[in-house]
Amino acid sequence: MTSTPAQTATPAQTATTETAAQPAMATQPATAAQPATAAQTAARRTTGRVDFAKAAPKAFKALISLDAAAREGLDPALVELVQIRSSQLNHCAYCLHMHTTDAHEAGESKERIALVGVWEEAGEAGFYTEKEQAALALTEAVTLLPGGVPDEVYERAARHFEERELAQLIALIFTINSWNRIAVTTRKVPGQN
Repeated sequence: MTSTPAQTATPAQTATTETAAQPAMATQPATAAQPATAAQTAARRTTGRVDFAKAAPKAFKALISLDAAAREGLDPALVELVQIRSSQLNHCAYCLHMHTTDAHEAGESKERIALVGVWEEAGEAGFYTEKEQAALALTEAVTLLPGGVPDEVYERAARHFEERELAQLIALIFTINSWNRIAVTTRKVPGQN
């Protein structure tokens, strides 16, 4: 079973406070602050950002529902490949970690997971089906929107997916893009719930 952002808890954010040394008297110079420890530095990287699930629970639950609806009728292996590719393009380490782990646990080969970023070349070598390649091409076009989705990319996907399935694929792509943008914006930490 693949985990979705709905099944993954948001990391607890621990607030750290740093106080600069205050001068004891107006005539004394301020003392330098102590160097930050590794734990303080790591905490600073994850603090100060909103916990989206807690701060916007209705929006979070709506996105969870959209995510579940978008997956309906799609091959679970294809779902993971699409989510991996979108997460790569969006530089979302949190989602990339989640979906590569989920794909591996669902039985996807290490080779196919590792080669998603070069799916065109790997597809020529037989690692991905024509249908998977069409889905990955559409994923790239929708994720990057280089002046819109080119007709040839859309038509390629339409040749491999029935209308309802194509609509589900498009919904999946924009849903993972939403999750990516939330995780990147809030600096979710890979491997942490």
